[in-house]
Amino acid sequence: MATDIMPRTGSATLAPLETLFETKRGKVLPLPPKLARLYGCLRMPLPRSHPHVFSNFVTTLDGVVSLNTKGHASGGDISGFSAQDRMVMGLLRAIADVVIIGSGTLRTDRRHVWTAEAIFPELAEDYSRLINAMGKRGAPLNVIVSGSGEIDLRLPVFATGKVPALIVTTTAGAKRLTKQSTPDSVEIRAIHRGAGAIPARAILDEVCRVRRGKLILVEGGPRLLGDFYAERLVDEQFLTLAPQIAGREADDRRLSLVMGKAFAPLDARWGTLIDVRRGSSHLFLRYSFPDHRPGRRISRP
Repeated sequence: MATDIMPRTGSATLAPLETLFETKRGKVLPLPPKLARLYGCLRMPLPRSHPHVFSNFVTTLDGVVSLNTKGHASGGDISGFSAQDRMVMGLLRAIADVVIIGSGTLRTDRRHVWTAEAIFPELAEDYSRLINAMGKRGAPLNVIVSGSGEIDLRLPVFATGKVPALIVTTTAGAKRLTKQSTPDSVEIRAIHRGAGAIPARAILDEVCRVRRGKLILVEGGPRLLGDFYAERLVDEQFLTLAPQIAGREADDRRLSLVMGKAFAPLDARWGTLIDVRRGSSHLFLRYSFPDHRPGRRISRP
């Protein structure tokens, strides 16, 4: 989840991540020298038949991804405003063709635009070199999912034209949005269904109609991510483990990685650890979910 207000740390003083464990799966991406020094080697599968869906979150040691409190709902409060975490967020956005978020994440970071340079401006030139080296056309398509369509189209992600934006909504939501002036860089797609969450598969289908990208990044929120896990559409999970205990009160509104869905014990989602890096007391974990394709079910590793 993005952090809109944060202290800045120059890339010159940013310590490289220490690689503790990695597997050699996927294609080595052409990271520019500075990014390669800070992150190490980054490999990603680039399948031809379907997009590769990966997610990125930061969580406390006790599993909280958002305090869900006014003024303290962003990932920065979870990571401790870690510059290394922001560097990785920027790196993953730079390689992504599409970034998908829910309307709740948009409400948390109303002034944000989901690009690499927005989360770590100090590395903007290096991210740009990576984008060019991968043959991408520029900023990733920013996809906002909102069943209600209660979105302000004057927000920067829509109004500045810095990114192409796609709103996936319902028929009723699209009707509500037409009451506003729609910027040229924004496209609205309606899923014809009644009340309730928009299926993750329907979101992906609309995204692929607008942009044929290989790498699709889901940044949240937890309910949207839960829908993608429920439909077994997540191929990989990047997870920053922050050295913080947030705790919970009874009936607490703090959010965990997945909300609105329950899988264990009968239909648990098991991942395979494929990468571990350390930055100070933060751990940067990466899990693969190779059986998360439609029709495949596993109950344990």
